[in-house]
Amino acid sequence: MSLNEKVISDAIITEYYNKFRDSLELDVAIVGGGPSGMTAGMNLAKKGHKVAMFERKLSLGGGMWGGGMTWNIIVVQDESKHVLEDIGVPMKHWDDEYWTCDAVTATTTLASAATIAGMRVFNCMSVEDVCIREEDGQKRVNGLVINSSPVEIAGLHVDPLVIHCKHVIEATGHDTEVLKTLCRKNDISLNTPSGSIEGEQSMWADVAETNTVNHTREVFPGVWVAGMAANATFGSYRMGPVFGGMLLSGEKVAEDIHQRLIAED
Repeated sequence: MSLNEKVISDAIITEYYNKFRDSLELDVAIVGGGPSGMTAGMNLAKKGHKVAMFERKLSLGGGMWGGGMTWNIIVVQDESKHVLEDIGVPMKHWDDEYWTCDAVTATTTLASAATIAGMRVFNCMSVEDVCIREEDGQKRVNGLVINSSPVEIAGLHVDPLVIHCKHVIEATGHDTEVLKTLCRKNDISLNTPSGSIEGEQSMWADVAETNTVNHTREVFPGVWVAGMAANATFGSYRMGPVFGGMLLSGEKVAEDIHQRLIAED
């Protein structure tokens, strides 16, 4: 059998174009491909929602790949291990409520489960702004302004494209990049004590794990925070290479948005 390079190119171009064109109107757009974002996307896709993830880097996973200090083992707790067990990640009991697993296995399996469930992934894609509208006297985010990451890295003056969505999940982690842009460019107030991003505090794993889930919520009309972005938004602590709260945060934001989408329909 001989291979035709033109056919190969045509297949890639056509299939990507179709995927991109069909993602111009989404139920949910997720910014950031870490564990909370992937868990949220997997659960939303399983419930039948049209969801896409936009990740600046080539690969998904965020900080999950490297475990602690590039030692690629991660820790989860009793109440969160079901997220990984349910998709077939082997777990080892370590001590009391602690469980370990291989970070590469967890990351790749979670990414695979999310995409097989129906979450579309657009990697090498940067979100440089949001679309904002006023509805009934209230401003609301209803889309993302996206560009190719190589364009951003090279500093080229190339205009972006836009996708519309009903809800955005800010899952960019410590940097809260979507919210920073939203606050910097618009006269708005977030649903936080100060009305702005409170900022992340130092390491306190016990409190941080609980607050990762507690702070997962809608922080501005159309924008939800999950994972470390939730803690950074509400001024809580960091937790290091324990990932239970991240997974549970992804579950929570998916369920909350699912209920909102049902109510909106």
